[in-house]
Amino acid sequence: MFTETAHRIGQHLKDSNATVSVAESSTGGLISANLLSVPGASSYFMGGSVVYTRESRRAFLELETARLQGLEPMTPELVQEFARAARETLGTVWGIAELGATGPAGSPYGYGPGTSVIGISGPVSRAIKIETHSDDRQKNMLAFTEAALSLFEEVLTQA
Repeated sequence: MFTETAHRIGQHLKDSNATVSVAESSTGGLISANLLSVPGASSYFMGGSVVYTRESRRAFLELETARLQGLEPMTPELVQEFARAARETLGTVWGIAELGATGPAGSPYGYGPGTSVIGISGPVSRAIKIETHSDDRQKNMLAFTEAALSLFEEVLTQA
C-alpha cells in the first residue's frame, strides 16, 4: 500500500522544510498513512482528518460558509476549498483534500461510484476529478489515494 511516490514526496518536503495537512473523505486516512510511512514524517506532516460526515467537517476544518455558497458537491471548486481549509486550519504550507464515492453505491449528489475530486492548496494550487467507473470500494480507495499522491508530487515539482 505504501508507495514510492509517498517517499519521494516526503523527501521533497523534508528538503524544502515544507509542511502538509490532509482532509480526506472516502480514502479514509490512506493519504495520511502513505505520507506518514516515510521516516522523518514528523518534520513535515502536521496532521490529517477523515472528514467523512458534515459533523466531522465542522469539527476538524475551519470552512468559511460564505466561501462555500453556490459550490456544487464533489467538484474541483469545492475540494479546493477543503484543501485550503486543511492548510489554514493547521497553518501548513500545503493542504490536500479528497472527496469521493468509493462504492458500491454512488453519492447522494448523483455521482456514481468510483468518482473522486482531489485538491491541493499551497504555493501552487490544483484540483482534479477522477472516475474509475468501478464500484469496488477497496480498489477505489487505493486508486483515489494514488491519484492524490501523484497530483501532490506534480504540484510539488512545479512549485
